[in-house]
Amino acid sequence: MKRLVCLLALVWIGGKGIAQTDSTTANTDTVKVGNFIIIKKNKGNTVTENTDRHRNNSFEFKVERRARKRSNISTNWWIMDLGFANMRDQTDYTSAQAGNYLKVLRPADGAVNQNSFKLVNGKSSNVNIWFFMQKLNVSKHIVNLKYGLGLEMYNYRFDTRLSFRKDPEPYAFNDSIGFSKNKLYVAYLTVPFMINFNTTPDSRRGLSFSAGISAGYLLNSLNKQISAGRGKQKIKGDFNFEPWRLATIAEIGLGPVRLYGSYSLNRLQRDVTRIEQYPYTVGIRFSNW
Repeated sequence: MKRLVCLLALVWIGGKGIAQTDSTTANTDTVKVGNFIIIKKNKGNTVTENTDRHRNNSFEFKVERRARKRSNISTNWWIMDLGFANMRDQTDYTSAQAGNYLKVLRPADGAVNQNSFKLVNGKSSNVNIWFFMQKLNVSKHIVNLKYGLGLEMYNYRFDTRLSFRKDPEPYAFNDSIGFSKNKLYVAYLTVPFMINFNTTPDSRRGLSFSAGISAGYLLNSLNKQISAGRGKQKIKGDFNFEPWRLATIAEIGLGPVRLYGSYSLNRLQRDVTRIEQYPYTVGIRFSNW
């Protein structure tokens, strides 16, 4: 204890030449050392609570930790989303069946219609991996901009015999056999951009909300099928899908729990297919903010 008192006395003596008046208490000298403020007071003065105090026979010292300034840019690495995927189907199948995209290879298999795109809802999933997201302060850390870069992956599990092929041109048809697993996989490299509102910037337990848009570029698509007659097959190709995806996105957080959603503003397929399907997702986001 004596060594600590001597050390503090030496710091006070060395900093006396740069001491300044404390605006909250009269006759107080202050010395700033790094992230600490050392205040020398007369023994009779009042010392606020929640501080470290050191006394000798003549003086009393109070050590206060100086609050660090919050950064205007914060980065969150490796965020993961887990959710469900589905599509809003607005296709006029009478018109689509007259085109070249929906084919009938055998009359017994029937023409492709809305029922051909029926999904197994519990197994149609969306998994997103965001390499990073950043939050840029706009106003008092309550209003922020959020942006990032990541990989969006959609797995549409069909409960039908729908198949996709790419030779000689991409087309879809009702297959002649049944499948134990029939999945369409689509992946995009995506940049999201949102406006974020954080009601409690000093706490992670408050309410936050984000909304904006995302732009994605098609990286990969394939039709994975498993059947008794053909075994496991992976047919790769773009299947006349739109190379770009533009979507509205939103996120809401309450404490550590965060939910997200997205809705595609353009079709999954190109106009030439005459198919009008708009993917959407909803799920849980694992993120620090």
